Amino acid sequence: VRRICGRNRPLPTGGAPPKLPFWAFRRTCAQVFRASALPVAPARRVPWVCGDSRTALDNAPQADFLFSCPPYGDLEQYSDDPRDLSTMDYPAFTASLGGIVRAACHRLKPDRFACFVVGDFRDKRGNYRNFVSDTISAFLSAGCHLYNEAILVTQVGSLPVRVGKQWTTSRKLGKTHQNVLVFVKGDGKRAAAACNLTPGDNQ
Repeated sequence: VRRICGRNRPLPTGGAPPKLPFWAFRRTCAQVFRASALPVAPARRVPWVCGDSRTALDNAPQADFLFSCPPYGDLEQYSDDPRDLSTMDYPAFTASLGGIVRAACHRLKPDRFACFVVGDFRDKRGNYRNFVSDTISAFLSAGCHLYNEAILVTQVGSLPVRVGKQWTTSRKLGKTHQNVLVFVKGDGKRAAAACNLTPGDNQ
């Protein structure tokens, strides 16, 4: 969904993606959610909720698995709504994201896994924010444990063309990966066993 609603949507020629008014962003996401429900689970209706995770999670059902690919701070701003994480400065962003992680982990069943796909990004001075470590810290504070990590190699695209000048002027390496972080709430072996349960097992 984020590929359509967020940072990976197609860019117009010669520029960055336009910022959507919040009402348009919500309407677009809601349409995508409804369209994607049938392919995801054709045998049942999937209830998609489009809203502020800081409040919507209070009424969320218990979950067997948690997955997210959150905004990378203010690297790209998705809307003009002040509740949008991408409109916040980094301290406010990490504080809000930490609250969302805590609320989401509270709804996660015991002995279950959670996965966040994140990648570090630079501040206005060109230094890394340390976003990957901050994400790990948020989960540790929520009572989860780092269980697995993988590197997701993304498309190279125009990086080979850009990296030469980038290296010459600033000695910055080209980045073409994201970090796949897997956390466990409770016991890892019991969480692994739960992956083999069927819906009728009621566990």
